[in-house]
Amino acid sequence: MGDSPRSFLAERAGLIDASGIRKVFDLAAKLKNPVNLSIGQPYHDTPGPLKESAARAIRAGWNRYTPTHGRPDLVEALTERIAETVSTEGKELIVTSGVSGGLFLAFATLINPGDEVIVGDPYFVSYKQCVRFFGGTPVLVDTYPDFRLTAERIEPRITKHTKLIITASPANPTGAVLAEGELKSIAELARRYALLVISDEIYRSFSYDGPAPSMAPLYENTMLLAGFSKSHAATGWRIGYAFGPTCIIDEMAKLQQYSFVCAPAPAQAAILEHLDLDTDPVTKAYRRKRDLICEGLEGKYEFTKPSGAFYLFPKAPWGTDAEFADEAIRNNLLILPGSVFSERTPHLRISYSAEDSVLERGIEILRQLADRGR
Repeated sequence: MGDSPRSFLAERAGLIDASGIRKVFDLAAKLKNPVNLSIGQPYHDTPGPLKESAARAIRAGWNRYTPTHGRPDLVEALTERIAETVSTEGKELIVTSGVSGGLFLAFATLINPGDEVIVGDPYFVSYKQCVRFFGGTPVLVDTYPDFRLTAERIEPRITKHTKLIITASPANPTGAVLAEGELKSIAELARRYALLVISDEIYRSFSYDGPAPSMAPLYENTMLLAGFSKSHAATGWRIGYAFGPTCIIDEMAKLQQYSFVCAPAPAQAAILEHLDLDTDPVTKAYRRKRDLICEGLEGKYEFTKPSGAFYLFPKAPWGTDAEFADEAIRNNLLILPGSVFSERTPHLRISYSAEDSVLERGIEILRQLADRGR
């Protein structure tokens, strides 16, 4: 007999785990009408005018490859917007297949085996897994209980092997928004140790207690990653962008030629027409939903009120996160154990990106589950 197909796998494939998020998505497909508070995407459909623009672009023939960096007019428009607050000297922009695509290209371009990458814990799942995939070592900085990644917490973890710091504000899964002073302190630390900062700002439109500051104006060696999946309710369109030092962006573009090739052409055309989409009504709706779930779980759960994104990260009132999430699933409620995003196990990630009726049902089930452990 020949070798098992498993013997052909590259060693790097074993360095990453299947996403716990996807496991819950698969489970959701098997349940009948579940109360789903696990999904990390907007609860509403893509706005009609945006969909019409995409359809118009398809009919007009925008169905071929675009330049690797993206449509020149879209690249120019995005660069002009960034230039309002950030110096573009020695910098460049590339349109990517979502922020996840930008992260993948950045990590592939920057990480050598043995390089260390500073990541706040809790973290977005891709950070840890993709750093490991490319041979790097994620150095996890504990940010409990307030979920704030600070220079004071980072500095003791820096070694001669440290190359990158990843910041995410507003953050998934905690909803934490870093203050400008906190970002400045991280920028000063990165400058002192000659580190690159990758700033994930995909949720920047969703900041409820004041604007979310950006790292890009504060530190010259910042790789800014942002996009339109959340703000434009277009997660399946895969339109993001990376802005940073030209020498890095050019190498990312070289790699994009041989991987993603380009971001979807019709979606690029539609996004270009709607860069000025008014997201304030959606932000206000999410602020109200945040307040609704926080008020609904007050006294039953221990949590830090999130300032951005659309997630609550409370402590499980009894058991481990996995035990509680499993019991929730048995009650037709989908939430995620916090250990999907962390080395710790006491928390849960609850998405309040849901219709009010679904959110209210979820709150009621969560309150009932909390009482079972009393």
